[in-house]
Amino acid sequence: MNKAMKQARRLVVPIAVFAAVLMLGACGKKPVKTAPPPPPSPPAGPSASLSANPNSVAKGEAATLTWETTNATDVQIDGIGPVNPTGSRQVTPADSITYRLIAKGAGGTQEATARVTVTAATPPPPVQTAPSATEEQMFNQSIKDISFGYDSYAISSDQQGNIQASAQFLAQHPGIHFSVEGHCDERGSTEYNLALGDNRANSVKNALVQAGVAADRIRTISYGKEKPFCSEHTEDCWQQNRRGHFVYQK
Repeated sequence: MNKAMKQARRLVVPIAVFAAVLMLGACGKKPVKTAPPPPPSPPAGPSASLSANPNSVAKGEAATLTWETTNATDVQIDGIGPVNPTGSRQVTPADSITYRLIAKGAGGTQEATARVTVTAATPPPPVQTAPSATEEQMFNQSIKDISFGYDSYAISSDQQGNIQASAQFLAQHPGIHFSVEGHCDERGSTEYNLALGDNRANSVKNALVQAGVAADRIRTISYGKEKPFCSEHTEDCWQQNRRGHFVYQK
């Protein structure tokens, strides 16, 4: 055996021994155990909020409910029914009420409430009406005196409109009784003017009776020139004093 072969044999033996040792070590090593995966987390529970704006209303007024939920698959509000997970709704409760929201999901149930207080409706302010005129005020506004010419008790054509207007008003107010006063200007004697005033008062009464006014509603009296309406000594003033004057009887 030559020298080269001897050297090769010396190298083979250690290598074989080393390989055998490696194989024996590999056969004796235990496998590494892996930890099992953690269990899945439980589903998150739902959240819910509910509010009312305004939370106090007068009867007949509306309020707005606003709600928001998460992780919910079924959302309901008592008195309303199923609703979207998030939203708002206008309500007009007849009486005070607490609204209850129920949110359900895989993680459980959550509730929220909102209170709406209903107060009595504010009555409208009273209507301010002008005080109605009394019967006497309406009489004085509607009945116009009858003017006469100098030394005359005839009712002229230009005074017929006042007679007809007075008769129409008196027909609408059959309960009114009144006096017709006969007046004169200052010229002439007291006795003459008393008689003239009486004729003037009765001329007015007769004209009203002919227009449909009952005679028993009318009283006549003459003051002649004793109660003048105007005290100046002019034709304009004398004309004002020649009249049949109406007076409401209470």
